[in-house]
Amino acid sequence: MKKVLAFVLAIFPALFFSVSEARPHSGNKSLTVMSYNIRYGSAEDGPNSWDIRKPATVSMIKDQAPDVMGVQEAFSFQIAYILEKCPDYGCVGISRLDPKDAEHPVVFYDKTTVELLDWGNFWLSETPDRVSFGWDAACERNATWALMRHRKSGREFYFVNTHLDHVGETARAEGLKMVLARIGEMNGKGLPVVLTGDFNTTADDPALDVLDGKMLDARYSAVKSSDALTTYNGWGNSSTAIDYIFFNGFRRCLTYKTIQKQYDNAEFISDHYPIKAVLTF
Repeated sequence: MKKVLAFVLAIFPALFFSVSEARPHSGNKSLTVMSYNIRYGSAEDGPNSWDIRKPATVSMIKDQAPDVMGVQEAFSFQIAYILEKCPDYGCVGISRLDPKDAEHPVVFYDKTTVELLDWGNFWLSETPDRVSFGWDAACERNATWALMRHRKSGREFYFVNTHLDHVGETARAEGLKMVLARIGEMNGKGLPVVLTGDFNTTADDPALDVLDGKMLDARYSAVKSSDALTTYNGWGNSSTAIDYIFFNGFRRCLTYKTIQKQYDNAEFISDHYPIKAVLTF
């Protein structure tokens, strides 16, 4: 996908948001967001198993302190562990095989900094209201959305988290189109939007072109970022950037960072590195 430049803000469709002139940063108007593919906890990963990694995940969350975080691949026992160890956080989202436990694309949120107003789920398929495969997907895929209010500023915003298919090219392209269409349907007020996810493809994939002129990639649009780091590490056997934070309707993205810091002596926190951005209203 072509890098989306800041001047595109001037021509974004009103369906998504309206843009006003950027103002100096105020701590009362900043929102820290993250995306994190946690690696599903039932995987037989030996020295990288969930039981070994889980303290590091909690330490990372406490250290990075996201207001809102989109997490992919989380099983219910992983979600429960994080909520137990991080009591300030709430979480919404359902399994892609609901009611059967499987990977959840969930939204964690700090209850002290943001208020949950509403949330929902849909599948990335031609039958989005029920568990289903979409197009050429190898797995059932879904997305979670949340309408939230930032407590300090009083501003409302949408946060959407998803996990695109790892096999189906058409499923990735059509799934992303569906996500944008759903955002447009929900967001009649033109509120700011954050979209996080493991898209299972790199930024030059034409499937991501649908985002051009609609959302900005935090990696490329942050005021302070020289981050060219990869996000998928494959336990040290791979290096590619397939995880994203996109946004619109915010005044600016102050910072973007790939979190490669080690926690609790775990060599890898997951087979993906978390990514983090600070946005301002």
